[in-house]
Amino acid sequence: MNKGKIVGFVHSGITVKNLENALDFYVDTLGFELLSTQVANSDYIFDIVEIPGLKEIKIAFVQIPGGQVIEILEYVGIDTYSGSARPCDYGTGHICLRVENLEEMFEELKAIGIKFKSKKVATITAGANKGSKAVYMFDPDSYIIELMEKRN
Repeated sequence: MNKGKIVGFVHSGITVKNLENALDFYVDTLGFELLSTQVANSDYIFDIVEIPGLKEIKIAFVQIPGGQVIEILEYVGIDTYSGSARPCDYGTGHICLRVENLEEMFEELKAIGIKFKSKKVATITAGANKGSKAVYMFDPDSYIIELMEKRN
């Protein structure tokens, strides 16, 4: 690539079964800021995703405290299936959120019914994040979210 080059990061995207349920989770439970919503049904979106029979995509952009943006997408008018898999399976992913008071947050989220992959808060004992704490949790569609409390 002589002419083109990467110059920055725009957003990450997460596909969900129901946009309203996802926004309840990401905005109301986790405290992300809702930036915008839209219904995409123009030809350009169909040219990008190349999914025959797609009618529209409901889209919301949310901002994580700190500035990163996530695009949340609900594909409408076609059959959709869960993409959930084990975190070790290729083609999967996760986002990692920096948090404070992880142990208290873990207990509070469990108490309101949020599902976790981790049975307990783990202390990281090696590598670049040694001394930090982390857990894996699930969004309503089983997308993995890592919560990490960085060491001081």
